[in-house]
Amino acid sequence: MDTVRVRFAPSPTGFLHVGGARTALFNWLLARQQQGVFVLRIEDTDMARSTAASVEGILEGMRFLGMDWDEGPEQGGSFGPYLCSERLHLYREYADKLEAAGRAYPCFCTSEELDAMREAARAAKREPKYDGRCRHLTAEQRDEKRAAGRTSVLRFAANFDGQTIVDDQIRGRVVFDNRLLDDFVIFKTDGMPTYNFAVVIDDALMEISHVIRGEDHLSNTPKQIQLYEALGFAVPQFAHIPMILGPDKTRLSKRHGATSVTQFRDEGYLKEAMVNYLALLGWGYDDSQTVFSTEELIAKFALERVSKNPAVFDLKKLEWLNGVYVRDMDLDTLLSEAQPFFHRASLVDNPPTAEQTAAMRQVLAVLQPRLKRLDEIYQAASYFFQEVTEYDEKAARKGLLKPGSKEILTYLAERLAGLDGFDEEMLKPVFAAAMEQFQCKLGDVMQPVRVAVTGTNSSPSMYEVLPILGRDTTVGRLRNAVKFIEKNMVERST
Repeated sequence: MDTVRVRFAPSPTGFLHVGGARTALFNWLLARQQQGVFVLRIEDTDMARSTAASVEGILEGMRFLGMDWDEGPEQGGSFGPYLCSERLHLYREYADKLEAAGRAYPCFCTSEELDAMREAARAAKREPKYDGRCRHLTAEQRDEKRAAGRTSVLRFAANFDGQTIVDDQIRGRVVFDNRLLDDFVIFKTDGMPTYNFAVVIDDALMEISHVIRGEDHLSNTPKQIQLYEALGFAVPQFAHIPMILGPDKTRLSKRHGATSVTQFRDEGYLKEAMVNYLALLGWGYDDSQTVFSTEELIAKFALERVSKNPAVFDLKKLEWLNGVYVRDMDLDTLLSEAQPFFHRASLVDNPPTAEQTAAMRQVLAVLQPRLKRLDEIYQAASYFFQEVTEYDEKAARKGLLKPGSKEILTYLAERLAGLDGFDEEMLKPVFAAAMEQFQCKLGDVMQPVRVAVTGTNSSPSMYEVLPILGRDTTVGRLRNAVKFIEKNMVERST
């Protein structure tokens, strides 16, 4: 069997976004499943918009997702260079071949002439495409225009007869009428190739066997197939994957929130969850299975199972899936993933001390069942590392300022201060005694305690939280809460 060679060829005009990452993933999965080659190529021919920072952002996003490339930047390979801006001599060489064969020609039309041409076509209710007026210029006429200072682009002399057929591995047989094409530009006046031309040269010379890309490129395919055939290149297999939409069913964009892969990373999403969720955007193996390890994705991925229908990006589903991975992680791995978020929240040093590492481990052990994203750590864990200096207003009103809370907290502070141990076994009798003393339910006792020691009304069980805080911290916070209540009572009375 011939080697499967696929590529991901992003334009470095921004970070790696969800749509690009999903395209990269589908290519990567096929390559890994077929023991093929995954090529990363940077299409930086748009010199005005391409930046080195964007190139690094793309590489960073790929590294985060664990999608290693066999050939490309930093990796090398026998089909390089892998930056299109370093391949200009190749594009020029093949453009010259087309021109020598009569399949390309210089076009001297100005932008004003082209606009007028399109307007005339619309007025006549024709397709506003290039009318080929420069196609049949004689050599003398071309020389005259150059002598007059006219600059030119290079256009491909398209074949307008018959049809171009695309046997798409996802969409099936797609037929294009060649008469709808025009003589499209393959080289611009700035000496740079257009996308449709460069991508054909690169894919052919890099021996790409499968072109897996977004369905928005389907309309480019007949132009590209004509270029393959005109140059005598083998035509690869095409697979056009569905678009990704936002919840409002419009194309996913920044207005829907985060779309950059690295932004999701910074918001506490794990790479395993991101890869799993990206795979589900247009692909599915079994309706009963949602959680796939990367190894399972490689084993089960098939283009035949990719849907033709658009996929909707559901942030809530991604967050749920991320929570599944957080809960299933072993504690050491979770500690490694979470440590940067503790540091970012100014809860630990970087690197953390041995004492801070031990504290993080204790805290994560109780928070793990509750976390969906790692950036929730500050809100969920700050009271373990920092003094509680203020209380959530709603929580204070319900937990501290209701009748009886002051007396309960005063009682508990005194009883807990006298304990020798501070685990659940030692704490339970004290809370039971408080319930009996004040003739109330456990919730009536725990609610003011929770607000007093965490500043909020949401936390793990107090039997998990208090042993981590320790006796002295717990008692100190209970007494501070009593002072807060007393101060509030005075302010109310004046």
